Amino acid sequence: MHPQLTEKKLGSHSPAHSRYLTLCLEFIQALDACHADGWSRWTGGCNQAKQDLNMCLRKERVDRTTKNREQAKAKRERIEYAWKELRED
Repeated sequence: MHPQLTEKKLGSHSPAHSRYLTLCLEFIQALDACHADGWSRWTGGCNQAKQDLNMCLRKERVDRTTKNREQAKAKRERIEYAWKELRED
């Protein structure tokens, strides 16, 4: 398996990082299987598997950043409202 995506490497991070192992697991396994055949790895035979994995990881990143952006916006609105209330008093 790819060293950057192993449980051992992710073990020091929060459990949220291990989500990628389950969400993109089939793509990780497909790329690992392709890389097991050394010839395909060096002749570009694994390019589609790598692209599929990248798209899966990208989708997860985009979803995560969108969620974080929405949460930050809501938090900022609450803070601005609190300051507005303090100024009115």
